[in-house]
Amino acid sequence: MKRETIERLFKQHYAKMQRVARTLLYDEQDSEDVVSDIFESLLNGQTVLLPDTEERYLLTAVRNRCLKRLRHEAIKRDVEYEMSAEGLEDERLTDIVEFVVSHMTAQEQRIFHLRFTDGYRYEEIAVAEGISRVAVWKHLSHVITEIKRQFNPRKL
Repeated sequence: MKRETIERLFKQHYAKMQRVARTLLYDEQDSEDVVSDIFESLLNGQTVLLPDTEERYLLTAVRNRCLKRLRHEAIKRDVEYEMSAEGLEDERLTDIVEFVVSHMTAQEQRIFHLRFTDGYRYEEIAVAEGISRVAVWKHLSHVITEIKRQFNPRKL
């Protein structure tokens, strides 16, 4: 898609896309991230939008990305609860850390440590690791899925 077309779409639809994202996420920064990611994917991808479906596509993309982000946040809260002192004993936490160290890549281990030990946000981890926020999400999602599979297979 041409840069000029994307600039036109941005000027024409950004405000409405931002309102939809803010309505779903209740967070200004997350809303801006979602909308920016959509335009970035248009700029980098091979997506062709027809003039009569542009707005529908963009608003649907915003909704879908917001819902995906909300699902991910729910999973993250579940894991954080399970890893909290109230949810798990120290022995189980040790087992999880040992599992991560023995079964995950070095990068996944670093990302896991930055997120759950140091409390870094996704953006901070992305900068520290030199990767995108999406890559951070993918690594953490993989680690969390494997932890669930290993320690609580009935939740999958």
